[in-house]
Amino acid sequence: MRIKTLVKAVLLVAIASCISSCVPKYSFSGASISPDSKTFSVGYFQNLAPLVVPSLSNTFTEALKDRFLNQTKLDNVRSNGDLSFEGQIVGYSIEPVAITGNDRASQNRLTITVKVKFTNKQNPEFNFDKEFKQFKDFPSSASIASVQNELIKEVTDLLVESIFNASVANW
Repeated sequence: MRIKTLVKAVLLVAIASCISSCVPKYSFSGASISPDSKTFSVGYFQNLAPLVVPSLSNTFTEALKDRFLNQTKLDNVRSNGDLSFEGQIVGYSIEPVAITGNDRASQNRLTITVKVKFTNKQNPEFNFDKEFKQFKDFPSSASIASVQNELIKEVTDLLVESIFNASVANW
């Protein structure tokens, strides 16, 4: 009787092991990364926008690295990672978006555009070279100097989310 129970338990564990090895890898971050991918690299995103904020390149580059460090099990390497990101910041603008009856803006919009070249060594069909654009609106009564740092952080977070989803959330 005990041998029969033991055999059933071993068989159940063996079947569960086989089934789990055939299932694609998923994570709570929504990332679907090949098990063969072990590293990622993020090149420095130089700011080539007509209007330059000196800290933006570093802020964006570090935010992209942090997202992959925190949301994946990949190791960060200086260059030539299994997943590789490089590019430039090509746009930074502040424009009025909501005009009142007095021809005055009640809202302004901060927009940042980033050109990204993504290379996936294990799955080249997922490679891309494209622009990502995100924005945040803010009241025209606020000076850009008082809200700029927080807006840059928020827009950078949106950009990083879009890039993360485009590169590793292939569903």
